[in-house]
Amino acid sequence: MVDGYGDPDPRRRQRRQWGFAVVRGRSMEPTLRAGDRLLVRWGACPRLDRPALVRLPERPLSVKRITGRDGDDWWVERDNPRVGVDSWLVGAIPAADVVAVVVARVWPRPSMRLPRARQGFD
Repeated sequence: MVDGYGDPDPRRRQRRQWGFAVVRGRSMEPTLRAGDRLLVRWGACPRLDRPALVRLPERPLSVKRITGRDGDDWWVERDNPRVGVDSWLVGAIPAADVVAVVVARVWPRPSMRLPRARQGFD
């Protein structure tokens, strides 16, 4: 889950494509932790293996990793297999529900490059 504090009005957000989001929850640990502040770009094209802000069915706006394409839809996953909801539970999500891409973590541990997903789990 995230709290977005960019402009919530999509018409104004198109003009101001940059914003911030605050991570809530543990589904993206260890890459992102609760309280991390993210620089996001609204309406940007998602890239495989990169985090994005997505709308999941009956869930608040969330940060998930883009892991694949299923026709016109996107497959998204969490980094923490024990916590959260992702495409394994709700299926692929429509392209319109990928609302922003994460560009960088700006606080508390600034990073222009977010680590890639781990290949195996302990």
